[in-house]
Amino acid sequence: MNRDALADFLRRRREGLRPADVGLPPGARRRTPGLRREEVAHLAVMSTDYYTRLEQRRGPQPSPRLVGAIGRALRLSNDERDHLYRLAGHHAPAAVPTATRAAPGLLRVLERLDDTPAVVFSDLGVTLAQNPMAVALLGDTSRCSGLARSAIHRWFTDPAERARYPEADWGRQSRAQVANLRAAHGVQGPRSRAGALVRALLQESEEFAELWERHEVARRFADRKTLLHPEVGAIELDCQALFTEDRSQTLLVFTAEPRTAAHETLRLLSVLGTARFDPAEDRGGR
Repeated sequence: MNRDALADFLRRRREGLRPADVGLPPGARRRTPGLRREEVAHLAVMSTDYYTRLEQRRGPQPSPRLVGAIGRALRLSNDERDHLYRLAGHHAPAAVPTATRAAPGLLRVLERLDDTPAVVFSDLGVTLAQNPMAVALLGDTSRCSGLARSAIHRWFTDPAERARYPEADWGRQSRAQVANLRAAHGVQGPRSRAGALVRALLQESEEFAELWERHEVARRFADRKTLLHPEVGAIELDCQALFTEDRSQTLLVFTAEPRTAAHETLRLLSVLGTARFDPAEDRGGR
């Protein structure tokens, strides 16, 4: 247990939060920034005295259960949570395996979206669910198998995947794909599916290998995308991303501003459906 580093980490993360970040009312005027120690203790369901002693470098070693509770109270990211476990002298919890089914909450939202494309992705870019409009826009990518189930793998190995984007966007899209995979790899570890995907792409794509060396880490989706459809041409859409709490799944919704050309194109796609466009079939159902 590294008492000094643990105390400093807890204090800095506490001071970086506002009451609104954790669902608490602003309350009276505060003398110092961030949450109060008693507020963190309340959120973690522990005594204020115990938490205070941790920040003052004189508390006993907290149990793994208590470390997890503190991490949730401070709204730590997965990487920050793992760091907290190590500072407290514990091994970080094993990474959660990559999901194979859409989270129920995201699926319920998806099922209510029938007039705009929406798709649920895993953190490795695997399609877990998509509505008919998304199939019409992107094709039925759920039919892919093996490593090709991952949109990240397809991006660096299958030219058909890039055909959906203007060439001018390829560089930015490549960086985003690698940064997303780097984030997933950091959570899952080298022996996971993310690790297998990285090892395969390092062998198959020089572009991927070069970008992987940059160590860029982010889960990001552009606010606006231009997609190329073989039937309706270029269509510029806004993207909204909704993540599960552990950020292992993403519901991506494509929308267009009403009374615009893109909006009319989406309406046309709803009529065309999937009858004339299925890239997964064009790729032999890989």
